[in-house]
Amino acid sequence: MTTHEYPVGATPPLGTPRAAGPRPYPEAPSRPWVPTQPGTSPEPVKQPEPGQASGSGAEPKPAPRRPGRDRYLDLLRSLALVRVVVYHLMGWGWLTVVFPSMGVMFALAGSLMARSLSRPAWGVIRGRVRRLLPPLWAFSAVALAMMFAGGWNPVNDPDHGGTWGLVDLLNYILPVGAPPFPWSIGSKSGLLEDTWAVQSAGVLWYLRAYLWFVVASPLLLWAFRRVPWATLLAPLALTAVVGTGIVTIPGELGNAVTDFAVYGGCWVLGMAHHEGTLAKVPRYVAISCSTLMMAFGLWWASGHLGPDGWDLNDIPLADAMWSFGFVVILLQYSPSWQELPGRLAKWDKLVTLSNNRAVTIYLWHNMLIMATVPILDQLYNLPFMESERATGALDATYTLWMFVLVWPLIGLAILAFGWIEDFAAKRSPRLWPDGSKGRKSNGRPPRGRRGRS
Repeated sequence: MTTHEYPVGATPPLGTPRAAGPRPYPEAPSRPWVPTQPGTSPEPVKQPEPGQASGSGAEPKPAPRRPGRDRYLDLLRSLALVRVVVYHLMGWGWLTVVFPSMGVMFALAGSLMARSLSRPAWGVIRGRVRRLLPPLWAFSAVALAMMFAGGWNPVNDPDHGGTWGLVDLLNYILPVGAPPFPWSIGSKSGLLEDTWAVQSAGVLWYLRAYLWFVVASPLLLWAFRRVPWATLLAPLALTAVVGTGIVTIPGELGNAVTDFAVYGGCWVLGMAHHEGTLAKVPRYVAISCSTLMMAFGLWWASGHLGPDGWDLNDIPLADAMWSFGFVVILLQYSPSWQELPGRLAKWDKLVTLSNNRAVTIYLWHNMLIMATVPILDQLYNLPFMESERATGALDATYTLWMFVLVWPLIGLAILAFGWIEDFAAKRSPRLWPDGSKGRKSNGRPPRGRRGRS
C-alpha cells in the first residue's frame, strides 16, 4: 500500500474578514438622540424590547453573528480522515479518485494559514510548528523503541547506514526530510507483519510536506496577492516538469519537491478561498474549467497506470490535476454551516472529535491497523474455531473485522495520546474533546476560545 495520505490544522471561523484578523465582537450601539422643541433637553429614544417592532413599524436589525467554526469544512476534514483509514486498510486505489483526501486536507490547511498570516509571519510559523512537534515526538518515541527492540540498527541499515543514518534520525524530531525506517523487521510469522515499520512510519511524509508549506506560506501569500493566477497555477506547471520524468530529482529531495508541487495548487486554492478570490470567479466558469482539468487528469492516468491501477498517488500529474479540480468544486459550493444540518447533525460529536484530534488519528492509524492482526489472530485459538467452516468464515471476513476493530483502537489512541495536541496548543488537556461540554447549545465555541482550534 502507498503511504501518501493524510492531515493537520483547524477550520477557519465564520464571519472573519478575508484579509484582516478575527472580527471583534460588536460593541453595544450608542443610544440615538432626536431633537426636541427649542429650549428643552433632548430625550433618548426608547429602544424596543427584543422581538418587538419599533414605533415606526420597522423591525430592528439582528445583531451580527459571532464567529464560529465552519462545520462544512470540519465535515470535509472528517471525511478525509475516514477515507485515509479505509484506503490504508483496504488498499483500494480507486478511493483516490472518489475522494482525494490529501488535496482536500492541504486546501483546508492553506485556508487556515492564510487567515493566520494576518498576524506576524514568524509567530504564526512558530505556532504551527509548536503544534505539530509534540504529537510527532510521542509517536516517534514509541515507533523507534519498537524498531530498536526488533533489532534495527540505523548505522548498519543498507538504505540508511553510516553517519547519515544517524543524522536522518533527526527527522523524527524535526521532519524536514524523510525519517529512516527498516523495510523489513522481524519475520513474516512474527507478532506483527515484517513490513509494519514501513506502514507505520511511512505516513510521516505528510508532516514533512506540511512543514514545507507552512514555512513557504508567507511567500506564497505575498505572491498570490500580487500575481494570483500565476501563483495558483505554478504548482501544476512544476508537477508537469518533475512529476512526469521530464526532470528527475533523485532521492528524498525529489520526493519532497514532487509532493510540494502536487499539492501546492490545493494549498494556494485554500488561500484563494480565504482571500475571496475564488468567490469572484463565476461558478459556471470555475466548474467548467475544473471539469476539464479533472478529465485531463483521468486521461493522463489511463495511460500511466501504476502497479495499483487507478491509484492516483502513483501518478503525480493526474493526482495534481484531479485534486485541484475536485477542491475547486468543493470550495465553490461551500455552504459555510455554523451547525451541521438535518441528518448530519447526529454526527456532530464525531466530527468535532476528529477535528480536535486530526494529528493523533493520522499519526497512529496505520500502526493501529497493523495491531488489529495479532488481536484477531487470537480468535483462531477459540474452541469453536476448530472447524474448517468457522476458520473459513473468519478468513473470508478478516479485513472486515480489521475495519471494525481499528476504530476502538483509534479511540484508545485518542485517550492515550490526544491530550498532547492540547498541550502543544497551550490548552488545558482534554481526554475526549467532542464538544459535549466545551460548546454552547447554539453550536458556537465559548467566547474565550473563539478562533482557536
